[in-house]
Amino acid sequence: MTKSFTEFEVYQKSIVLAKDIFGLMNKQSLEREYGFKDQIKRAVVSIRNNIAEGSEYNNNKQFIRFLKHSKGSCAEVRSMLILSNELGFCTY
Repeated sequence: MTKSFTEFEVYQKSIVLAKDIFGLMNKQSLEREYGFKDQIKRAVVSIRNNIAEGSEYNNNKQFIRFLKHSKGSCAEVRSMLILSNELGFCTY
């Protein structure tokens, strides 16, 4: 692989997602939900970090493995957003 991870569209989209999630977690309704906020923030950061880490191996098999980890973190973020909605913390 010759591209830097910053050149991948999926990485660029992960930046937007992280900014959106961090902004959402600043809502007053989540003010005291420290564990919840920490967990979703860690998951959204994990998405982009796995893309970056996997790309540095310069090995497609390894990169795919890390993309799968990133996909798992995406599912975690989605699940937490659903829970956030169900608990009335925010709507989306």
